[in-house]
Amino acid sequence: MIFSEAIHIKLSQLAKQFPKELQLSFAFWLQLLLFFIALDFQYPLKPNIQYSTIITSSDSTVIHAFLSPDQKWRMRPEQGEISSKLEKAIIYKEDQFFYYHFGLNPFSIARALVINTISGKRTSGASTITMQVARLLSPKKRTYANKIAEMFRALQLELHFSKQKILEIYLTLAPYGGNIEGIKAASVLYFEKSPANMSLAEIAVLAVIPNRPNSLKFGKDNIELIKMRNKWLRKFKASGKFDTTEINDALIEPLNAFRRNAPQLAPQFSYRIKRGNPDMDIIPTHLDIVQQIKIQSIAKKYIQTIYAQGVHNCAVLLVENKTRKVLAYIGSADFENTEDAGQVDGIVAIRSPGSTLKPYLYGLAFDAGQLCPKTIISDVPINYSGYEPEN
Repeated sequence: MIFSEAIHIKLSQLAKQFPKELQLSFAFWLQLLLFFIALDFQYPLKPNIQYSTIITSSDSTVIHAFLSPDQKWRMRPEQGEISSKLEKAIIYKEDQFFYYHFGLNPFSIARALVINTISGKRTSGASTITMQVARLLSPKKRTYANKIAEMFRALQLELHFSKQKILEIYLTLAPYGGNIEGIKAASVLYFEKSPANMSLAEIAVLAVIPNRPNSLKFGKDNIELIKMRNKWLRKFKASGKFDTTEINDALIEPLNAFRRNAPQLAPQFSYRIKRGNPDMDIIPTHLDIVQQIKIQSIAKKYIQTIYAQGVHNCAVLLVENKTRKVLAYIGSADFENTEDAGQVDGIVAIRSPGSTLKPYLYGLAFDAGQLCPKTIISDVPINYSGYEPEN
């Protein structure tokens, strides 16, 4: 309060230096500023975004994803995943003056007020990206009172966060149907790729969905989505902000997207890593996707060939000797096979101590010259002067 009064006195002294006709206007804006500062202290903005935990491979591909604590697919984009092309498309579509306003666009507000008053219904909106972020952070019924509160929160966002951070929050919370939120979750679950690798056509179609997340569904409404996508691609072309050749290619690009399951490439490995890093939303690993898929396929086919012999499962761990990096982790032959305990992690499962000692016993026998790698030892009952071990 003392700080606020000090500012008031200092600015009042400054105001006296202005001509008398300007002092009244200056005093009004000064009081409005001090009122906003007081409200900012009284009602601080504390964004609390709960992310999905994702496990990534050595090339940053998502190999496993977990629902967020509030049961949403909401993935935080990594650095570099929001390309300049994606950023430009979203800003052009949602808020062309994003980098020039302070959270509110007075011209858009005035235009919407006039149009809606004349038509007698809500036909034009005035929400900036910052105002949309404020609404996404704290969803409320659309009333004039809540709109004023939304404007206040937008001003707070502009005061406390950079434009880049505000855009990142928007791209993390934008609705994409059902429990999918954010550009990364949408690109992974609809296109099976990182946002950084999306084509302009894919970017454009994801740009139109947040306005109608429940009525435009991939797989069901793809024809309508293509119409909406192409409408905005033509607007992009007319703006001159995008490469004409790329837009022409995007206009004829087919749309085969549909809702896919979240990645589950190395389930036992991912659960183990998540337990060890409970506070991380992006957990990078050294897992090699090519090796993982190849060895998983070999393990599954091998078990199928010896299944009749009573061997129903196996586990494989591939480690790079020099660096000790885990390149592949197969906890079972088939994670979905509940009949043969497929969800049990065979790599960390408890084993017989005798089996643990076998490699060391073989090593000692090799050193002593009693065995060689080609020696076959029958695993049959044996008697040592009256002692018959059970195993």
